[in-house]
Amino acid sequence: MALRIETVTVDALDPTSLAGFWSAAFGWEQGSDEDGDVWVEPGPEQASAPLILFVAVGEHKAGKNRIHFDLAPDDQDAEVERLEGLGATRASIGQTGEEDWVVMADPEGNEFCVLSNR
Repeated sequence: MALRIETVTVDALDPTSLAGFWSAAFGWEQGSDEDGDVWVEPGPEQASAPLILFVAVGEHKAGKNRIHFDLAPDDQDAEVERLEGLGATRASIGQTGEEDWVVMADPEGNEFCVLSNR
């Protein structure tokens, strides 16, 4: 049996705004439909990556994520700076300071990591 991830779903207070952040971060297209679903989707060069769907919820995020993105940039410092410019912030989840990755949070507080240079 073949199985692949079709969609990763993210709860959001403002799905359109949060999708805008991730669209800019990944350089992916943002879409929506008549039902109010909002997503970002990869281009042809990353066709195997899943669509990220943003679903409206009425409450703020509480606690640390149970799942997060690990992003692999060519230049960690430049990528952290670029993501901060898009609205991400550095996040503290108990790191020691010895890690070779940077923990960040998107504009709604969802943590993700920017890994060290490849």
